[in-house]
Amino acid sequence: MDLGIAGKWALVCGASRGLGLGCARALAQEGVHVLMVARGAPALQQAAAQLSADCADAARATVEYVAADITTQEGRRAVFAYRRDFDIVVTNAGGPPAGNFRDWTRDNWVAALDANMLTPIELIKATVDGMAARGFGRIVNITSSAVKAPIDVLGLSNGARSGLTGFVAGTARSGLAASGVTINNLLPGAFDTDRLRAVMQANADKAGKALADAMQSRRQSIPARRFGTPDEFGAICAFLCSQHAGYITGQNILADGGAYPGTF
Repeated sequence: MDLGIAGKWALVCGASRGLGLGCARALAQEGVHVLMVARGAPALQQAAAQLSADCADAARATVEYVAADITTQEGRRAVFAYRRDFDIVVTNAGGPPAGNFRDWTRDNWVAALDANMLTPIELIKATVDGMAARGFGRIVNITSSAVKAPIDVLGLSNGARSGLTGFVAGTARSGLAASGVTINNLLPGAFDTDRLRAVMQANADKAGKALADAMQSRRQSIPARRFGTPDEFGAICAFLCSQHAGYITGQNILADGGAYPGTF
């Protein structure tokens, strides 16, 4: 299927590895010009070079990168100084640490809100009006399946991402939808990433188990009996960014191998 977005420009955050890289790869393979952003310059440069090489012949996508912390004002300024207008924005930031809510300070909560709620809102605010003026825009926020099924050791993430979810529910249904701009949240369940292993380590420590045993138990709890891959996550993201997804907005798209047991 031709997604109809070749030649568009995308900003993809947290793009040096994991789910962000999966999204950047899927978009570049569709011929989208991608600006990759992440904090670690060496890993980002390597990922961008590999992606550029992979897509050079088939898609003719431009792959560029800015090493910056998108959760800071300075980082966002660096990104928008490099390029101002984007047709597609994929927001993504590393989740806050797992732990016990009794140990978290106000500073812990503020950091979580800055990274996982306020930064996506700032990126939406900076780009949607330009998208609306051009008649096309796609924003995909990578959040978490914990928005639908909270995980007790991820209270910081549960709270911050739920706040973003409420904001998107209203904003996506404003005049933006009539201007061809969609905003959706993509909720990953257990995908094979460094973040998954960090969360599973916290769970294993809490239960007094070995990490390998905790990982195997988690696999068996998923109807698909496996963890997802960044590439299949990226493919879902690319579809939400496509011309074909213009009638989908304000939604929370859950990709978890069937782990969430609810009807809604």
